[in-house]
Amino acid sequence: MSGSRTLRGWWTDLTDLVLPAECGGCGRARAVLCPRCRTTLGGAPPRRVRPEPAPPGLPEVHAAAPYADEVRAALLAHKERGALSLAGPLGTALAGAVRAGLREAWTGAREVGARDADAGGAGAGDARGRGPVLLVPVPSARRAVRTRGHDPARRIALAAAGELRRTGTSARVLAVLRQRCAVADQSGLDARQRVANLAGALAVAPGGGVLLRGGGALVLVDDLMTTGASLAEAARAVRAASVPAVESRAGPATYGRAKSAVYPAEAGEGREERKTGPRMAGRYGGGGVIREVFCAAVVAASPDSFEINRN
Repeated sequence: MSGSRTLRGWWTDLTDLVLPAECGGCGRARAVLCPRCRTTLGGAPPRRVRPEPAPPGLPEVHAAAPYADEVRAALLAHKERGALSLAGPLGTALAGAVRAGLREAWTGAREVGARDADAGGAGAGDARGRGPVLLVPVPSARRAVRTRGHDPARRIALAAAGELRRTGTSARVLAVLRQRCAVADQSGLDARQRVANLAGALAVAPGGGVLLRGGGALVLVDDLMTTGASLAEAARAVRAASVPAVESRAGPATYGRAKSAVYPAEAGEGREERKTGPRMAGRYGGGGVIREVFCAAVVAASPDSFEINRN
């Protein structure tokens, strides 16, 4: 009898690893994410979001859902409690936000190309034929990865890339961003303090600039956007590494050595580098000229950031 109990207990533990004991959103038994929570996460079209105030250099961002209730619970279960089976539905939601951002950015790129052609320039063209969509995840701090045992944004990005490929969009994850210095815990900081805390904290790994220039559209991805400071810092690091003239003159490791809330490539992008690459689509990308399509997508964003859609 005791052997039967042991076997049943072992089988229960095993199935709990394979099949979740409860929904990551509402706690309903035996569901990765129940139908109601799946609808909350991805039932509505992704929307453009923007925090207020927005940090300098933040690209256009699209989110699948507001960070509240079941969505918040699912993201925390995946990130903090190791509910790795949630990466699938979270990745599907992220893929939807990526598609929404690409649709808007491709439209902007075509408009820029038409204006340039009318003015006698070469035009920006359409980035869809220039290679796979590159999903660049914002990395977690090393100590957080060690504590959690995984990098949540990277795991969700891989699931999103798989979903994009499954539905006909060539995509790959390019995990080239690295934390180059320790930062303080962000939880108690306001928007301005977060920008200062993260300034110069990220850099593209050696050789990553070449990879960034080798694909089509580039989309920064993360699980969550609150103040936008992490995405803005990631965008600064990517911009710095993506301009050939800058990299050949100063080297990819030059950027980020001095902490600054304003991305250091800005001055260069306003001079000779403006001639080396196509303009970047998106009204919130600053004066950048990195590529035809450059945007960001997240699973969830703070509810206040959705207010931009009411204007």
